[in-house]
Amino acid sequence: MRPEKANIVSDLSEQLNRSPFVLVTDYQHLKVGDFSELRNRLTQVGAEVHVVKNSFLKRAIADAGFPAVDEKLGGQTAIVTGQKDVAPVAKILKTFSTEFKKAMLKIGLINRAIVSKEELQTLADLPSREVLQAQLLGILLSPATKLVRLLNEPASSLARLLNAKAQKEQKPAEATG
Repeated sequence: MRPEKANIVSDLSEQLNRSPFVLVTDYQHLKVGDFSELRNRLTQVGAEVHVVKNSFLKRAIADAGFPAVDEKLGGQTAIVTGQKDVAPVAKILKTFSTEFKKAMLKIGLINRAIVSKEELQTLADLPSREVLQAQLLGILLSPATKLVRLLNEPASSLARLLNAKAQKEQKPAEATG
């Protein structure tokens, strides 16, 4: 392999190692403006898309120690990598493919494990990380809230009873006074 090609593969291998996910996409039949739009949307969630030659990607995947995905690498290929969560990226790719009526996703590698196109679609349908964390927090806090209410109930009942008795005694005093 020529030195300049070896450098490209080495840089690509480094990029794959730095990212917690690699989504392999097909960008065939996308206009330049549409591809730029995809690039802009991905940048907003901390991801980037790069067009790569399949032979370079195969070699970089092998060099980086990822499982082989040779059978999925055909046609025009671009990879999406990033440093943050993969769910918003999958959501953008799903929305983009629906808007432009192009099948985008081929396969994904998340934490060095192969993820199918269908699993990525399911991941795209999940709520955002913040929403999931809020739901989990609500579930965790629910028993504590119920416990606090249960512990406060006898005191609240006693306070209501004393308040009702005081009001009842006040009314006869007002009527005679």
